[in-house]
Amino acid sequence: MGKMIAGKVFYGLACMLAALLLVVAGYAHKQVGLTTDLEKGIAISNSPTVGAMNILVMGLESRTNFEGQTLPNSLLTAMHAGKASAVSAGQVGAQDTDTLILVHIFAGGQKAVGFSIPRDDLVTYPHATYLGITRGKIDQAYDFAYNESLGQTFGSADSSSKRYLLANQAGQAFEIATVEAVTGVHIDHFVEANLAGFYYLAAAFGGIEVCVQPWATGNDRNLSDQASGWNAVRDGYSTKKGGDQYLHLGPAQALAYVRDRDSLPQIDLDRTHRQQAVIDYTVWKLKHDGTLGDLGTLGRLLGTASQYLITDATFNLLDFATNMRALSGSNMSFVTLPIASEMPGMMLNGSAQDVNIINVPYVQHLVQEAFYPGAAGPRSATATVTPAPSTITVDVYNGSGTSGLAANVSKDLTALGYKAGTVADATAQSQAVVPATQVFYGPGAAVNATSIASQFGATAQALASLPANRVEVLLGSSATTVPAGLSSPGTAGTQSVAAKLIGARATPSPAPTPSTVTGADNGQTGRSVTVKANAPYGVPCVY
Repeated sequence: MGKMIAGKVFYGLACMLAALLLVVAGYAHKQVGLTTDLEKGIAISNSPTVGAMNILVMGLESRTNFEGQTLPNSLLTAMHAGKASAVSAGQVGAQDTDTLILVHIFAGGQKAVGFSIPRDDLVTYPHATYLGITRGKIDQAYDFAYNESLGQTFGSADSSSKRYLLANQAGQAFEIATVEAVTGVHIDHFVEANLAGFYYLAAAFGGIEVCVQPWATGNDRNLSDQASGWNAVRDGYSTKKGGDQYLHLGPAQALAYVRDRDSLPQIDLDRTHRQQAVIDYTVWKLKHDGTLGDLGTLGRLLGTASQYLITDATFNLLDFATNMRALSGSNMSFVTLPIASEMPGMMLNGSAQDVNIINVPYVQHLVQEAFYPGAAGPRSATATVTPAPSTITVDVYNGSGTSGLAANVSKDLTALGYKAGTVADATAQSQAVVPATQVFYGPGAAVNATSIASQFGATAQALASLPANRVEVLLGSSATTVPAGLSSPGTAGTQSVAAKLIGARATPSPAPTPSTVTGADNGQTGRSVTVKANAPYGVPCVY
């Protein structure tokens, strides 16, 4: 793409804060005009604005506003986000969704659960897009469609603002379709924020309150980070006193706090914990500090929101906000979707990239358990329904030259719920050894085949000779072991994670017992984030 990404930045918090502002809007009916200014994204059909719903929160890595204009140099400097000249030259920034959070609001608006989706997850896109690309990272879907749209409208009579509106809408549609294909659920609404969003929101709030827990075994490494500009000592943390300390952060340091990842023990997982902590503070602030009744504050919060916030055109924000009044930090739960393995330096779309290999059936099962506990099934995305593995038969032919590999692959696929088909050497197909793994599918098995193919770095192809609900895997010489993503984490583990996601923070205890949930980095487990009863500002102490 001819551009450099300056740091791996999580901006999901900006989006979640923006989403919480929708709750604020419900208390200020005089601000109706301001909320309708935000509803300029694509329309999503057959989606409710009250009751149970799925909301996709997108945080763009963009250093521009929604009209394609580079952010002011002073703002970029304050955010440690590069220089305006570098942004204008295409050297810094992109329209990638550095943050994707899929949130399920339960009926009645009293509980919400969400999954952060790792931005480096390797996926097969619903259809070919920019330059014919069919596979890439999940966060790149928005950028590919955005740039494709700009190319299509170049030289047209459309105004610049119209061209960029269309580009953003193209990105929204393709990112939503991609997330639906991976998670297997229908997305009802979305909230999208750009990079400047969190800075503006933190400024409108007068800063934020956090509780910093020092990383003792890391010599307090998490107290500062050069890349993001985070510096707890400069913000008032005393190393002589040590231990957990509450700090007030201004807008620039608030952004640095949620950008920092490299200084944290578990990197992205601990950064997610910081996001959760500030979301807790925001909920507390809105409900306990008079913000909801202060029209002056509401005006500041919503007055500039259209600069950094977009929702779908079918999202009735006032209805939604009224429905969400009962939501509190204690019944909002977030974890990160697990990955199966990491593949550093994979050649992808012309460059070497670090990617995550994911187990799509497991991801979909995990989301299903958390969003629809005990239900027969969710209202799935129409075009991306994933048949149950038990309905799909998989044949595995060994053309790898590694003895017994086909049997091992078939065994692990069966453990994931697939029906075992033919297991044989590729000589049965008149090929003793083939160079690359190939995956074919018959009618009704496209999504499952795509999931299996992704584990081998392959692209699934339709094969007219295969019967319905059947997949054929031809192992190539590049396959020497069973991919980690085909090793089932186990149903019991899935149910355990889902149960903790839904209930871990629902009833805070004066002396909480830490538990673990599956995290992002290679499926590792991480510390839970629990808000203690009567905690100052309603926040937990985190790294």
